[in-house]
Amino acid sequence: MKHSARLLASAAALLLAGSTGFAADIIGEPAVNYCRTVGTSDLVLTDNMVELKDHVVKLMDESVAVANSPEWINSSRPAFVWASEAKVACGMAYGYLKTNYKDEDTLNKCECFHDRMVEYMH
Repeated sequence: MKHSARLLASAAALLLAGSTGFAADIIGEPAVNYCRTVGTSDLVLTDNMVELKDHVVKLMDESVAVANSPEWINSSRPAFVWASEAKVACGMAYGYLKTNYKDEDTLNKCECFHDRMVEYMH
């Protein structure tokens, strides 16, 4: 029992020591820019709400297909990871769009993560 407690304490100490690094620095600038273009995405610049909704749904559907595909789930390339991120971001963006609100952050993430997914697929 003492051995288990020491292992647990050691694991907790390692986790705490590692959490002070840059792994999840959401306050400052990201260490790496994941998108080719920094700033406003093409989705945000689209004024036609019907067209915007259709495009977001298209990106979301493509991302869901990749995230559910055994080919990409079992691949050593990170397309599955980006597909998973894209389907969530695009789903959130679509949720906002259903209320006729263009949330720039989720639209930018939707396009960015989808672009990354496609990049790793080719």
